[in-house]
Amino acid sequence: MRRKERRIWGIGAAPGVAEGKAYVLGRRKAKFSKRYIPATQVKREIKRVRTAIEKSKADLVRIKNALGREEINEHVSIFNSHLMILEDPMLLDAVTEMIFSERKNAEWALYTAFENYKKMFETIDNDYLRERKSDFDYLNSWILKHLSGSSEDSLEDIDEKVILVAHYLSPADTARMDREKIIGFVTDIGGRTSHTSILARALKIPAVVGAERVSELVGRGDRIILDGREGLVIVNPSPETTRQYRERGLRYDHLEKALLKERDLPAETVDGRRVVLTANVEMVEEVNAVREYGAEGIGLYRTEFLCLGQGRIPSEAEHYHVYRSVVEQMAPFPVAIRTFDFGSDKSPDINHLRQEMNPALGLRSIRYCLREPAIFKDQLRAILRASAFGKVRILFPMISGLEELRRARGLFEEAKQEVEGQNQSFDPNLEIGIMIEVPSAALITDVLAKEVDFFSIGTNDLIQYCLAIDRVNKEVAYLYDPLHPSILRLLKEIVDAGHGEGIHVGMCGEMASDLRYIHILVGFGFDHLSMVGSMVPWIKKVVRSTNFEEARKLVETLLQGKDSEENEKILSSWIQENSPNITGQVLNAY
Repeated sequence: MRRKERRIWGIGAAPGVAEGKAYVLGRRKAKFSKRYIPATQVKREIKRVRTAIEKSKADLVRIKNALGREEINEHVSIFNSHLMILEDPMLLDAVTEMIFSERKNAEWALYTAFENYKKMFETIDNDYLRERKSDFDYLNSWILKHLSGSSEDSLEDIDEKVILVAHYLSPADTARMDREKIIGFVTDIGGRTSHTSILARALKIPAVVGAERVSELVGRGDRIILDGREGLVIVNPSPETTRQYRERGLRYDHLEKALLKERDLPAETVDGRRVVLTANVEMVEEVNAVREYGAEGIGLYRTEFLCLGQGRIPSEAEHYHVYRSVVEQMAPFPVAIRTFDFGSDKSPDINHLRQEMNPALGLRSIRYCLREPAIFKDQLRAILRASAFGKVRILFPMISGLEELRRARGLFEEAKQEVEGQNQSFDPNLEIGIMIEVPSAALITDVLAKEVDFFSIGTNDLIQYCLAIDRVNKEVAYLYDPLHPSILRLLKEIVDAGHGEGIHVGMCGEMASDLRYIHILVGFGFDHLSMVGSMVPWIKKVVRSTNFEEARKLVETLLQGKDSEENEKILSSWIQENSPNITGQVLNAY
């Protein structure tokens, strides 16, 4: 008798549909307990840790040196960052101190040290930074394996096409995957912005992560379907489900290939309205993919990740090295570099930043930078120097009023004079823009527009602050709604104020990545939209199918809506009547 179909939900990590036999990877955790050791064994335990770390480093170096695929070579710094963690003297010092002073065994001391590292990332309100704690899980398991001498299943044992099922997979595992045999993977743990997920997208391997107990619920040999966009794993699918997903997979693959063929076409409406599509980027390793998707630049380069695991602010030289790399790779397209947008909730490992009662409303973003002008000017000088190698723009985050903007610009002018004084080159016409994400700024955009070159609306925070909700609080997250009448009216005021002063207006929040809202944003008259890189070809297709004048009429109707529910009905009806073929096709495939 056929087993009943079961659906397991996780997080879509890499798009695509895979169907096949499950291969459950045996990854047994090294078993150990806390033991107190006599003084005579201290030196032996410390030597065991040193040897295990050295073996783990050798493993990573061997894997990194063996990388041959071009798309993986773009991500080699992931392995470099893992090697830096293993080479960090603070790690070994923490472990040896615990062994020496507390007389704990090597396994427990190592486990405790990594757990302390992870705690620093638990409460960060930033997906990329928060998910860096998974890197410590990978490395901890790797070293413990050498400490215990335990063995585990190897990817090299796979000799047929399978969908890999595992409790976890490290970036090194992902990099070594044979794409001819492993057609997809699903893990119990992980997040969309983990290094494993980033590599899966680079390799174009459909993947679902964070599916909790999937490695326990799936048996080796079970037939499964994996939907890497929806984050769904279907175990023992029915014939009807199998048919539906085969058609869906073919439809998605066919449309994506067609869209990528058009990646070099302009994002221009049928009646000639041009919209520039750029990408949001957090890592240098993402830049190559941004070019492949046809983005016309980077509309938001987040610089907070440079503080990752450092326990300190990067030096000017470190800033410069990274920015120059990104700018040179993207040239001649522009790169908008946002200055530090962190606070006590985003970078708890930075000594300057303290835990606060309400970090979302505390010392964060531009407020922190203005309080620490030396740190701020290090970053500004680095951005200025990088501008000599391509088109660079600066974005100041969380500006709440004219005084903050003028103080930030004043420090920028000081940094410019210092760069000039050092006879270093930079672009004298570098544009300065601000993020509009605070209601107070949104309400005085007519004033702010006179003093900047462009606006970029951060809808994530703007909607959160306007509607007085914590968007990551599951109790109220349902209230986060871009179609709320107040949000739509505010967007219109911002665009009109910017255009009234002759500056360009863009959006870099999640709303710009949502296919359903693109007609609205075109109708508002946005000049540029910045989004997740993989969304660029999809959104370009929708823009190219839109009539600007008709979209303007849609916006006029929505602005009369009394609530979100009414606006949802208006939008759905408009899409069905005005763009049923292209938009419907894209939405259904995506």
